[in-house]
Amino acid sequence: MRSEHHKDESAAEELVRAGEGRLPHEPGGSVRAALANALVGLMKQYYGKGPTGAKAWILDDYVVVALEDGLTRNEETLLADGKEDVVRSYRLAFQETVRDETMGAVAELTGRRVLTYHSQILFHPTRAFEIFVLEPRRSPA
Repeated sequence: MRSEHHKDESAAEELVRAGEGRLPHEPGGSVRAALANALVGLMKQYYGKGPTGAKAWILDDYVVVALEDGLTRNEETLLADGKEDVVRSYRLAFQETVRDETMGAVAELTGRRVLTYHSQILFHPTRAFEIFVLEPRRSPA
C-alpha cells in the first residue's frame, strides 16, 4: 500500500492518510482523530469500502473506536436475507486476521503497548466497535 509520495511513513501513518486524516503532530490533528482515521483506513484497505463515520475515545488504559456503516454490498445482501450471524462471524474472523496490524497502529499512535483487542459489530443501525486495552502507564517512583 505504500505510495511513492508517502514512502517514508509508518504503517499507522499510512492508515491515517488512507482514512483521510491528519497525524497528531500536524495542525488540526489529534491522537483521537488519528485513531479513528487509522481504523477507517484499515477498513478501506481491506474491505474496499470504509465506514461513513468514526469516533475514538481514550479513557485511562482503554481505547474505543466506533465506526458507522461501511458494510460491503455482499454483506448487505446477506443481512437482507436475515444472515446477521454470518456477517458477524465473518467480520470477527477477519478482524483476527488483521489483529497485529490493527494493534500495531493503535500502539504507534498512542505510544503505548496494546495488551488485547476485541471487535464487535451490531446491526440496525450498523455500528462496529473496536476496543483496545493498553498497557498501564508506569507511575513515577
